[in-house]
Amino acid sequence: MSEAQLRKIELLKLSGIKEIFVQETEPISKEKYLQQFEAEYKDCANCKLAKTRNKIVWGGGNVDADIVFVGEGPDEQEDLQGIPFVGKAGQLLTKMLTAIDLSREDVYITNIVKCRPPGNRNPQEDEIQACMPYLEFQMSIIQPKIICALGKVAGNTLLQNDDTLTKMRQKFFPFSSSKLMVTYHPSALLHNPDWKRPAWEDLKMLKREYAELR
Repeated sequence: MSEAQLRKIELLKLSGIKEIFVQETEPISKEKYLQQFEAEYKDCANCKLAKTRNKIVWGGGNVDADIVFVGEGPDEQEDLQGIPFVGKAGQLLTKMLTAIDLSREDVYITNIVKCRPPGNRNPQEDEIQACMPYLEFQMSIIQPKIICALGKVAGNTLLQNDDTLTKMRQKFFPFSSSKLMVTYHPSALLHNPDWKRPAWEDLKMLKREYAELR
C-alpha cells in the first residue's frame, strides 16, 4: 500500500467512513501504519492545546497488544518526552502491570487527548472531540480485545455517559469489537492510597478476563 493510499484512508476514516476497500500491493505492519499516521498529523492544530504543548503524545507499547490502557491526557513529563506515562503515575502503572504478570511491552498505552492540558487540568469537551478520531483510528489498527479506561474522564468519554467511577468499576462493557473496563487513574492512587485496594480488585478482574480470552 503506497503512502498516498494511506493518507487517503486516514483522512476518510477521520471523516467518519467506516469501511474502505483497497487493493494492497505489499503488506504493511501495524507499527508502520501508526508511524505514518502520526507523521501525517504531527502538526495537528485542531484544538487550543496545540498552542501550549511541547510534544504530541500519541501512545506507546505493543501495537499487537490484546490490552490497551487509555488515560485522560499527558502530564508534564509526558509532554516533554512525547512518551505516555513516564512520570510517577507511569511508574505506578508499571508496578500495577507487574502485579498481574504483564509488562509495558505486553500492552499499548495512550490517552483520550494527545496534548497536555495546561496545569494538568481535565481535558475540555471541545478538546476531547477534536482528538477522538485519532483514538478511534488507533483502536481500529491495534484491535485490542480489552480496553482499560484509567479514570473517570476516560471512562465517561469512551462510554459516553456521566456515571461516577464507582458505578463504572467492576464490570465489562461491550465496546465495538472489544470489552471495556474502567478503573482508577494511577495519579489518583498516588493522592489517595486507600483506593489501591479496590484498584487491585479491578486488576484481578482484568487478569481473569484476559486469561479467559487467550
